[in-house]
Order: sequence, then structure tokens, then C-alpha cells
Amino acid sequence: MMSRTLGVCSWSLKPLNPRELVSSCKECGIDAIQLALLPLVHDNAWSDCIQILNESGIKILSGMLEASGEDYSTLETIAKTGGLRQNEMWQSTKENALKVADLAATIRVPLVTFHAGFIPENDCEERLSMLEKLHELSDIFDDKEILLGLETGQERASNVVSVLEELSLPTLGVNFDPANMILYGKGDPIESMKTLAPWVQQVHVKDAKETELVGTWGTEMPVGEGDVQWEEFLQLVPDDVNVVIEREGGERRIQDIKQAKELLERLDS
Repeated sequence: MMSRTLGVCSWSLKPLNPRELVSSCKECGIDAIQLALLPLVHDNAWSDCIQILNESGIKILSGMLEASGEDYSTLETIAKTGGLRQNEMWQSTKENALKVADLAATIRVPLVTFHAGFIPENDCEERLSMLEKLHELSDIFDDKEILLGLETGQERASNVVSVLEELSLPTLGVNFDPANMILYGKGDPIESMKTLAPWVQQVHVKDAKETELVGTWGTEMPVGEGDVQWEEFLQLVPDDVNVVIEREGGERRIQDIKQAKELLERLDS
């Protein structure tokens, strides 16, 4: 852990503006972030974000891109709308990707991650279409010398490997989120990490418990209170891969992020 940088996802802190983001980072005792980049493209409240982060000594480890039109209401709705599945939203997603790639290159962010969205396992027209879009997105970021990371969870590790091997793009890899494997019911995080380790560009530190009802979400939990076996998992993370705390549920974000940081520091001691 000591050779890696520890960060936090900006959206986990739910800031309304850059100064709130800096204040929350300092409260957590973390000086590195994965930054949601679309607000900087579309929201004037974030126009001075980079200047404020630089002045505050907050390092941007990576960026995040959201696909257009995603609906996370249920597993069924996100399966239909997530990532690159909706043809009617592709142009919007592509336009946002072009803007985000330009921004990431300007501020020298080396990696941008996103959800590709429930890529079918079997050869079919939809899989072919999604892989073509993914290839185009990867080229957009590669042109700016930026890595593109697929967020895990919506596909089994074996399917992610098949996509990566089929496309065979050197700048396309994985942002591994162990909790998402549990939340979506897509396999054991430890075994999945072993499978995907050669492609892992970044790791999210997030925890969850499995669902008791098939077809529904698992439950996100504070780190250390879910089903992820952190000591074993962290031993599998490559030494040069940054770890970024993410918390998407709960009303105690700051406290939960501090708890995650303390667990990571304890396991490293």
C-alpha cells in the first residue's frame, strides 16, 4: 500500500462546488481524488475547479466519464440503459467523451474510467455494436494519450477479458471495483481480481453485501462491513496501481470514507 497513492472519488463527497470538494477532502485527510469530469464541462459552478485544486494541493489521479441516459433505478433499468447499450444516446456520450478527453489532456489526467454497460457474453448484433463504440471511445482517449478504464461489476470477469482480448487495445484496461461484483452478482471479487489483474489500471475501495433476493441489488456497506475480504484482496492489487475510496450510499459519507482510510492504513501496518 505504501507505494500506491490513496485517493477518494469526488462524487462520493457530494460537493456542490470545488471549494466544498477541497474542504471535504481535507476533513477526510486525503489529498488525491478521482474527479468527475462532466461537471467541469457543463456546469459553470465548476469552471475554476482545477485552479482551486492546484492551490489546495489536491492531486487528480484520474477522471470519470458518465454515459448519457443511464437509469440506475433498478437492475433491469440499468441493464437496458447503462453505458453504451442505448443507440439513441451514443452521439451524446461520444460528444461528452470528446470534451472530457480534451479536458483530461489539458489538465494531464492519465486515466478516465466509465461503465461500458452489460456487454452481452455471446456473439450477437448488440455485442458487436457495443464493442465498436468501445473501440471508438478508446481511440478518442488514446489520441490524447489517456488510458480508458472499464468499471467492473456489470459483466463477469471472464466476459471483460473476452472484450479486452477481442479489441486488443493497449490503452484499454480495467478500473476494478470489488463491491460492484457483489452488488451486481457477477462473481467473487477475489477470483475476479486474479483474472483481471493484468489489465487493472486503478482500484475502487468499496464494500457490499450480497443480495438475498435474486434479481435485486446487493447492499453497499461501509468498507470493512461487507463481504469483500480486504486483506486478501489488497495483496492482489499490483504495486503501481492507485486505490481510490468510493462511497455511493449512506448519509455518513465523511465518516465512512475515514473508516475506509483507517482500515487500509491498518492493513498496511
